Amino acid sequence: MNDEQLLRYSRHILLDEIGIEGQEKLLASHVLIIGAGGLGSPVALYLGAAGVGRITLVDHDRVDATNLQRQIAHTLERIGEFKADSVVQAVAALNPDVKVIPVTELADDSLLERLVGGVDLVLDCTDNFATRHAINRACVKHSKPLVSGAAIRFDGQVTVYDLRSAASPCYACIFPETDLLEETRCAAMGVFAPLVGIIGTVQAAEALKILCGIGQSLTGRLLMLDGRNMEWHDMKLMRNRACSVCAGTAPEGSATSAF
Repeated sequence: MNDEQLLRYSRHILLDEIGIEGQEKLLASHVLIIGAGGLGSPVALYLGAAGVGRITLVDHDRVDATNLQRQIAHTLERIGEFKADSVVQAVAALNPDVKVIPVTELADDSLLERLVGGVDLVLDCTDNFATRHAINRACVKHSKPLVSGAAIRFDGQVTVYDLRSAASPCYACIFPETDLLEETRCAAMGVFAPLVGIIGTVQAAEALKILCGIGQSLTGRLLMLDGRNMEWHDMKLMRNRACSVCAGTAPEGSATSAF
């Protein structure tokens, strides 16, 4: 790192758990963010500010006036622009060290197959089950840690799916594709503006911890927030040995009795 970077990241470097070595890991990291809305905005801003060297950001939607109540990476002046392009400008204004690669395409199986294998970590900041399942399949196939967040009305949740750990479930273990889950969207149900910031910030924290190798991640735990009463609840998640997506993908030498 040069002198300017040492100054910029000094508050991270002062942390024993990160230091210069950890900050250099962040600068060398490449993450994939799917979704540049309410969750993706704080995720991208915090990862960019923290010095994650490369961020590929996928979102085919454009900035709309209704987004500005909660999607803090966007501005009034950028209404009509692709959200991915808007986030490029937002991160660049914070940290020119970071390269943000916008992808203004739908996050389907084909695109995810091209992108997931080349990154260190994936963050799911989307709002629909079909895309979540596609992201999960790609992460399982390529053994990439997946930081998943969701928020609607006053309720949020966040967890980490990391098949590098024998005990970790995948998204389909918890929400099987065969289940008929009711889709709830912000446009129909509403969302408390700070809620997406809280959940997105936790996602960013989990990503930074994983990239630096700090502490314990939320792997195997679902953290749920009741925003009305500001109460957190923690639920243990178990791997489904019969899962149609991740069955048979345990790390070599791991014991199936642990699931």
